[in-house]
This record gives sequence, structure tokens and C-alpha cells, in this order.
Amino acid sequence: MNYCEKIKYHIYFTKQEEFELMAAKLLARLPKDESILRLIFFGNPSDNEVYIDRSEKLSKRIQEIFPCSQPVVSYVSQPTLNNGLTLEVHSYKADDTDKVSYHVHNGFPYVIVNNAAGRFLFAGGFHGNISLFTIEQQSVEVFRQICEVLHKERFPIESIIRQWNYIERITDFDGYDQHYQMFNNVRSNFYSQTTWDNGYPAATGIGTNLGGVLVDIDAAVFCQSECFATPIDNTLQVAAHAYSSEVLEVAQEQKTTPKFERAKSMTFNGKSLIYISGTAAIRGEKSLNGVGFKRQLQITMENIYELIADAELKMLRVYLKDKTDYDEAKTLLETYKLNIPISYMVADVCRDELLIEIEGIAMQGIKG
Repeated sequence: MNYCEKIKYHIYFTKQEEFELMAAKLLARLPKDESILRLIFFGNPSDNEVYIDRSEKLSKRIQEIFPCSQPVVSYVSQPTLNNGLTLEVHSYKADDTDKVSYHVHNGFPYVIVNNAAGRFLFAGGFHGNISLFTIEQQSVEVFRQICEVLHKERFPIESIIRQWNYIERITDFDGYDQHYQMFNNVRSNFYSQTTWDNGYPAATGIGTNLGGVLVDIDAAVFCQSECFATPIDNTLQVAAHAYSSEVLEVAQEQKTTPKFERAKSMTFNGKSLIYISGTAAIRGEKSLNGVGFKRQLQITMENIYELIADAELKMLRVYLKDKTDYDEAKTLLETYKLNIPISYMVADVCRDELLIEIEGIAMQGIKG
């Protein structure tokens, strides 16, 4: 089978109950015939002390379930809509041409898949000390951790294909310094260590209500000419890394742009997996402000379809600034007749005027 047919994405939900019981019910639903690569829990802790406690409980329980094959684990502090706890699972249906290996570096599990097409790294849950570090200090620590894992496993920085960036109170300011801009400055500094001749990663920069800075990554090094990555631009939007200073905030008197592509694909012998970055109602570089929630959702979906062309959507994450928009969002998305897993979370988007952001996965050449 092609890599695109082996990589799997699942979303599971459970009703509101005691946290450990919700986690246990979700973990009981993991696919039995697939190698688990990444587990992302979305929930609503009451404060950072509870967030840390729950993160530790999740890690301990997963170590018990997977003593020799720990997947990447992330706990994202975003209230989920219409359920108590959401679990997103990234998994892989390996055959005898694949080698899936599990590793831990300084307490952070990560997974490597080796096959004829290349080497693929799944890493994350990277975070700093939430209690003691500022957002900027946490960002520096996170990228240091990422660099260590990449270097240890011989993945160049520019091999990062997809990055998820979760930032507590993303649009808030510490004095004159905005949280998201602090993160962008640190990311730009980290990325400046290399050239990005084949485009930046696809990425999402999204707010959380707690949890400091948390980052997950996928990276790839290809071994065959028929297997490669491609940055995907949206002709309706200015590339985020080319934004003017007019739409950027400031931190430490710097305004570096957010370094990501609108989407990025991995192609394997004519079939492609497309990582869709966090997408919102932006045309050019300007937000469509004052047009209402329905129009923002429609423009967001138009932007997504501009990126994926005739590829087939396989999964979406929907981030809503206001939980009262949930019913309308769900009703509107049902008109697209997608019949795919969709999760809904409450989260601040990187601009105050944006009401919704959507990210996802699409496949080209894979039906069903």
C-alpha cells in the first residue's frame, strides 16, 4: 500500500464525566490493528495547576498501556463543544515494508517510520515550564527541545512538514509584547538557522486558555524521486511569511512574520497527503471584518478548497472564538456533505476580528 493509504486519522468523543474516566473511555477505543503515532487530547482544565496534573496523569496512563511503544502525547487546553473530552489519533497501518520505532528524549516520546519512500518523524508535546517561564521563554525552550530531537535523529530543520503551535491567550499582551508575536519572533530565529528552499511547514498557530506554549511536529526525509513535499499557496491570499508590518503586532520591538505555508503536500508515486494549515477568512492579508460568522465560515471553506483543488477532505478541526456559534457552524458545515470526522473547539484565533479557523487533512488519489 501507498503511504497515503497507511496513515490514518481518527477523532473520538466522550460525554462530560470525571477526567480519568473520560480518558480511559477514549483510550479504550484506540484502533487495535494500527501503530499509534500521536494522541492529542482536547479538554478544559480549570487552571494551569490542574492542566499540569492532568497532563502528567495522561502520560503515566499511556506509559502503562504502551510500555515499549509510547506515542506522542499532547494535552491541549481548549474547551470542546458538545462533549467532555476529545481525542484525535494519528496512526499508521504498517506492513512488512515498514519499520515503526518508538523513542523517548528527555521525557518526550516520539515515533519514526522508515520505509522505501523515506523516514518520517512524529514528535511533540514539547513545552517549557508553565509556572516559571514567560511565553517567550517557553517558546525558546520548546524550539531547543525540537532541535535536539531533530539533530539526534538526523532530520534537518527544513524537513519539518507540519507544525501545530498552541499558545496560551494568543492575542494577549504582556506589557507591549503580544504572545503570538513573541512566539513568531522565536520561531523566525529558530528557522533562520537554515534555508527553506522548498517552503516553510504547513502550520497552525492557535490560542489556548491555559497550558503555555505547546508544539507538535511532523517531519520527512524522502528517499525516492517519486516521493517529495510541495508547498501550496493560495492565490486569494498573501503568503503569511510575506505579510506586511501593517497586519503584525509587536514584541521586543520586532515584527517578524509567521513562517508557514497555507498548505503543504507529501506526494508518493502520484498520491498525495495534504496538510491544510489553520485557515481563516483572510483575503490578501486583510481579515474580512464585520461580515458576520456565516460569511467568515464560507470564505474559510473557499480558501480551503482553493488549496486542495479536487483532493478529498479526510478530517477537519474547527476552532470557534465564541461557543455560541457552534450550532450554526455545525449546520453550515453539514451543507458541504463531507461525511468526515470533525472536531469543534473553543479557541482564540490569532486576530481578534476572526471568528473561526479551520485546519485539516486531505488526500489526492485516495478514495473512500
